Amino acid sequence: MDMTNQDYGKYVNSKSQSSPIRKDCLWAFCVGGLICTIGQGLLNFYMNWGMEKDDAAAAVSVTLILLSAVLTGLGIFDKIAKRAGAGTLVPITGFANAVVSPALEFKSEGLVMGVAAKMFVIAGPVLVFGISASVVYGLILLLLGLA
Repeated sequence: MDMTNQDYGKYVNSKSQSSPIRKDCLWAFCVGGLICTIGQGLLNFYMNWGMEKDDAAAAVSVTLILLSAVLTGLGIFDKIAKRAGAGTLVPITGFANAVVSPALEFKSEGLVMGVAAKMFVIAGPVLVFGISASVVYGLILLLLGLA
């Protein structure tokens, strides 16, 4: 069967289902907003508990990462993400999920070669780029005398 790119494109379009973009965006918005609302509630809770704003913000980040990691381990986070899409990926919870998911997937290969080696497969490049960019930026500021 010999097809041109245009014929193949028409064939794929005829077989694929259209995406309910409005519904998907609404779910992403609502779930992302809920995560951020939970974060704000945690911030208020920690500040009322006597923490300074910076310390409370750090505690919120740690709490959201922990909750996301636990929900990923229980298989709940993936069910939420399947429905909400980017609504779960954009906040810090998506980063925690990106670290925990590969670790769980490769746990059968052992603690070192499975979990430890594969934990940062997805999030690793993001960390490397972020850390490298911040070092380069800091060096530039230092050389320019702005640091």
